[in-house]
Amino acid sequence: MIPATRRPVEPERDAVLGNPVWHALRGTQRALAVSARGGRALRYHPEVNIFSAADQLEEADWAALAELVGAGGVAILSRDVVPAAPTGWLEVYRGTGVQLVAGNLANASAPALEELSAADVPEMIELVRLTVPGPFLPRTHELGTYVGVRREGQLVAMAGERMRVPGHAEISAVCTHPSARRQGLATALTLGLAREIRSRGDEAFLHVAAENESALRLYQSLGFEVRRPVEVVAARFEG
Repeated sequence: MIPATRRPVEPERDAVLGNPVWHALRGTQRALAVSARGGRALRYHPEVNIFSAADQLEEADWAALAELVGAGGVAILSRDVVPAAPTGWLEVYRGTGVQLVAGNLANASAPALEELSAADVPEMIELVRLTVPGPFLPRTHELGTYVGVRREGQLVAMAGERMRVPGHAEISAVCTHPSARRQGLATALTLGLAREIRSRGDEAFLHVAAENESALRLYQSLGFEVRRPVEVVAARFEG
């Protein structure tokens, strides 16, 4: 169930957070973008992230997305509202998430955090394989800062930044090894990153599956406030 309480609407913030993939790929993360039709449709490099985007998702935008992914290719879209795909596309998945934005952050003691780099990618991918927090690809770490906790040399928890848009950075890939759960590591990593983002003059935001009520309660207890529901749609271009 999506909580009824939501952040007050702020028009500029609402526009950016309503279509974060688009604004990320046109801004801070444009070096990681692949484009079609002069930038009418954008996607992350396939080794970095899975998402594609367009501005309004009108007929011409879908045509640009078709050129971007090619026949048989899949466009994965995440934004406030994703309209039904037009003729020539097959919708293979539609889900609802909840977008939250950092508010009055809780206090929590933090373990020693290690900034992760390309050299840590094999361990990061293995931790994601065990915990399944969401897609993590060979170059996902290039999206922003990733931090982790090690125990006896083993990476047991991590979190990082995914989409970065004007004024905001998304926290993602929060995960803990089964052997290190219930020790507050995910909380510490999330709050540590949120404070780091705030120290740069931005605010953290994140996404949770609407049916994951325990995660929603956790993030709200840490001081994240519900902004609104979002839709995630995977559509295959049939040609």
